[in-house]
Amino acid sequence: MAEERRIKFAWMDVLLLVFLASLAVLYPIDEIHAQLVLLSIGFFQVFERSFIAVAGPRGEAYSILIKIALASLLMAHTGGINSSYYLIYYIPVVTAAMYSGPWGTLAWTALSSAAYCSFLIPALQVYRFTASSAKELAIRNLFFFLAGMLVNRFVVESREQAERYRQVAEQLTETNRRLEQAQADARRSERLAALGQLTAGLAHEIRNPLGVIKGSAETLGRKVPSDDPVARELAGYISSEVNRLNSLVSRFLSFARPLEVKKRPENVIQIVETAIKAAQEHWPDSRIEVQRNYSDDVPSIPVDAELAEQVFKNIIFNAYEAMEANGGKLQVSVTREYSDGRNGVEIAFADTGPGVPPELREQIFNPFFTTKNGGVGLGLSIVSKIVDDHGGWIRVDPNGGRGACFRVFFPAE
Repeated sequence: MAEERRIKFAWMDVLLLVFLASLAVLYPIDEIHAQLVLLSIGFFQVFERSFIAVAGPRGEAYSILIKIALASLLMAHTGGINSSYYLIYYIPVVTAAMYSGPWGTLAWTALSSAAYCSFLIPALQVYRFTASSAKELAIRNLFFFLAGMLVNRFVVESREQAERYRQVAEQLTETNRRLEQAQADARRSERLAALGQLTAGLAHEIRNPLGVIKGSAETLGRKVPSDDPVARELAGYISSEVNRLNSLVSRFLSFARPLEVKKRPENVIQIVETAIKAAQEHWPDSRIEVQRNYSDDVPSIPVDAELAEQVFKNIIFNAYEAMEANGGKLQVSVTREYSDGRNGVEIAFADTGPGVPPELREQIFNPFFTTKNGGVGLGLSIVSKIVDDHGGWIRVDPNGGRGACFRVFFPAE
């Protein structure tokens, strides 16, 4: 396509030079200066784009001025006001219409018209200026303005149409992105629902034998002779591990159980501050710097304060754990946001930790998925469930090439 465009422009340039050369054939020019001026107009038109690129921001204005000057030189060498080449002024007029707005087009056209009419001054010393001559001159100048405004109107409409197309393309791109995100959220919700049901069933099945094992271990511990410390120690191990498994089963059941969301208007910034304070108290000697960026126009939104705090604490604690070894920065932002046709609040947590690989950004919200040694993999899945039950969304993005940025959106309605 690019090669075809270059060829197309090359042929148009050649045709432009041929048309300008034809002017000398149709109206023979005997003076070498006029021929050079006509040739200069053609070559400048061909290399105009390169000239504007080199000239900088004012290149377009310089280009119009040069064309007016060249057109005036051609007129001066071909008879002045009586020259048949007065139509050459259409070139700067059309150029101005393409580069300028309506008022700019009028100004440049007026300058071109003034340059053309300036040849009337020396002509008055030789010829008598009649009414018909004045009428002819006025008609020629009016056609300059008519051509300039018509071309400018077409150019402005073309630019507006191109801008509308660009906006539509951006809207389609954004809509497509939201659709893909919605599909990913729907897939994740389906997985969460299926895994929740499976977890509930397994947890109930596991809890019953755990009760039997714990009771048996306690009975065994009471009946073991006091002079058998090894047996007593093993019975204690069994009991403590059963308690740990029972606690884990309770967490599984809490994940599978529907949440009781009690919404009321809350100040999200206060909830975020409570979560930050909890992390700082848990890591009092941490070298992590927390940077806050809270907008002044953040509205109160209906959320369950306890569950929202659980969401924020989980994300912040994960960020602290990711940066604990080397320290880092955690930037917390709370802003008013409009997403998916709804007003609300977005809370973003951007850390400078190791980040989340692209292939894991969707999986980290799945139950039992974890990258921590000894982790269970329920933290972010519970966070995702809480946010979903509030009608919001949670996403993870790269933080400028270093770290991760967790973004949570809670709707205001």
